[in-house]
Amino acid sequence: MGENKRLRFPFDVEEIEPEEKMEIKRLFNYPKIDLVRVGPKGYVMSRPYIEHAENIYNLPIRPTDVYVASFQRAGTTWTQELVWLLANDFDYETALSVPITHRYPFLEVFMLFAEWKNDCLKNIDKVESIEKKEKLLKMLEVNAQPVTEKLAAMPSPRFIKTHLPMSFLPPNIVDTAKVIYIARDARDIAISNYHHARLFKIFDFAGEFKDFWELFINDRYIQTPYFEHVKEAWNMRHHPNMLFLFYEELKKDLPAVVRRVASFLGKEVTEKQMTRLCDHLSFDNFKKNKAVNYEDMREFDVISPNETFIRKGKANGWRDYFDEDMTRQAERWIADNLRGTDLRFPHMTS
Repeated sequence: MGENKRLRFPFDVEEIEPEEKMEIKRLFNYPKIDLVRVGPKGYVMSRPYIEHAENIYNLPIRPTDVYVASFQRAGTTWTQELVWLLANDFDYETALSVPITHRYPFLEVFMLFAEWKNDCLKNIDKVESIEKKEKLLKMLEVNAQPVTEKLAAMPSPRFIKTHLPMSFLPPNIVDTAKVIYIARDARDIAISNYHHARLFKIFDFAGEFKDFWELFINDRYIQTPYFEHVKEAWNMRHHPNMLFLFYEELKKDLPAVVRRVASFLGKEVTEKQMTRLCDHLSFDNFKKNKAVNYEDMREFDVISPNETFIRKGKANGWRDYFDEDMTRQAERWIADNLRGTDLRFPHMTS
């Protein structure tokens, strides 16, 4: 996409209604959360995203690029690691030593860390050691800077993570690069996002799960509405460069999904390679893997001591959180959002 073909970002930005903003502010301790709605579907985004939306929409795509896309907390990190190891000939040495955040630039992470970065830089002289100060600056470089320039300088093949809906990405993305999208039961997504919002102090969610659930289903949390996000990718699933996966499929039969991903990437997997890969990706090993579990961020006071990034890795974990009223409400909400579509989650009977 050359400069002479630069496209205007096609979606308008709307302010969130004042009463909705008050409810959001009441439930999040971090005082600088500033959300807006974007486009006809009203995707909720952090305001710093708007400044760079057009740059992302015009990002030059390479035929060798591999994107792992999802609504956040759908099993993205698990899928990233699976994809990276298949594409890089099972290079476990690198996978275990180089953080996944360095192997996969996160396309829009800057919008979450923009204000946090400013707060950190204001107080950087208070950091007690030169080593910690350098680590902090490196973390901010990875998470708070727009990645479009970094991507331009990266060698191919590039592996890129995004939680943006497909309509916010370059229009030629699936015609040029490979995209793996992973979806998950909306109820489990809500629970995992609730813990995620409690984990990262850039959110610092202060309410109970029921409070979060109401935000989530009423499209007042970042990147909601959830089903619109999933349906955009689902409608592209027959494109030869799009592979659509369900988290529940990975949980039920990981080797089968590995074979699908390998075929999509043009790779072959021996039984021996499969055994080691599935062991590497097992929940217990994944939770302990410092290259993927974000535990290194604790020293920067970015994450809460009471939560972990890799949590339980369950399917149908929502049953531990929902009472009967919430269960019925969720069933109606899911049915309403799936009506008129052929999208069905593999573990659901209707």
